[in-house]
Amino acid sequence: MRAADKMTLRRPLRLNRSAALVATALVVAAAGLTGCDYVVPPIDFSTPTPNLVDNGWAGIATAVSESSDSLHVDLSIANNTNDWSAMDVSVSSAKVADASGSSHDCKTVYVGTAVFVNNGAWFLPPGFRMRGYTGGSRAKPVTQPLYVECSGVAAAAGQKLTIDYSYITGAFNYYVPSKPKKATMTVDLDKVAADTTYPVAEAVDQLPIAKLGDDIPAINGCSLKLTDAKRTDTGLELDWTSTDPGAAATFVHIGNPPVIGSDGILYGFYLSPHLTDPPVTPAGGSTSWSTTVSIPASVTGLYVLVPVETQQEKYFVDHVVDITTK
Repeated sequence: MRAADKMTLRRPLRLNRSAALVATALVVAAAGLTGCDYVVPPIDFSTPTPNLVDNGWAGIATAVSESSDSLHVDLSIANNTNDWSAMDVSVSSAKVADASGSSHDCKTVYVGTAVFVNNGAWFLPPGFRMRGYTGGSRAKPVTQPLYVECSGVAAAAGQKLTIDYSYITGAFNYYVPSKPKKATMTVDLDKVAADTTYPVAEAVDQLPIAKLGDDIPAINGCSLKLTDAKRTDTGLELDWTSTDPGAAATFVHIGNPPVIGSDGILYGFYLSPHLTDPPVTPAGGSTSWSTTVSIPASVTGLYVLVPVETQQEKYFVDHVVDITTK
């Protein structure tokens, strides 16, 4: 185990300037004594994060049907938080109300970006929408569509679905879990949008979208780029290169990034991005590796959603890479 793995660091924005410098000195000293491959630079306090309005998530019905005495509602959800966000499927609950206001609990609820694991999941960019995710297990992944089913309820005019949900926003810090936010969305079942398009619901000015070959900032002053995306028999192979201009070798963790495209499914089983081991990036040099993701050949308009280790160990900032031409 590396010395850095034994050290618990806090979210940079919660440190005051003195504490940040002390933490930096300790990590640098540890690197010199143990050969640690993480050197944490001082945190830049000069550019504060803009104060953006968080409008939560919105849901729309894409189909409403009735089967075996149950109301079935297929859904898509859009990220209106103005930040990267993840919604926990396991926490979501729903009720359906009829035109008179009488309500009924819905026992089957799959609404969110994924089932959270250790307070984390894949994040969706602001302005994007989705209609399903990769569930099941790592050994046997399955595509899980978003839907709500209410037993004993017949489809009727004037019904509204109310969904209580929990979500997080911002960077993913393994050491300091994000505080969940709770909210409620209401879906009018008389307004079915069967022609919903994916994955971009609306352009968001503050969301940078990288292209193939663009540099993405990473930990210790390193940079990362997606150099190619190739179709395979089972999905995609993504080729990555990291470059380290510094004097110490560095690991740049990105996990196994998911993709989302024209069918609105977030493809890629979630594992915390720190759990995969990329090859070490040598001091003053570069290294390359590949990740894969299973996706049907019919899905086009693809974007890669990559969590990049940045600022400090196990602190991940998400980025979008446009591979719509692949």
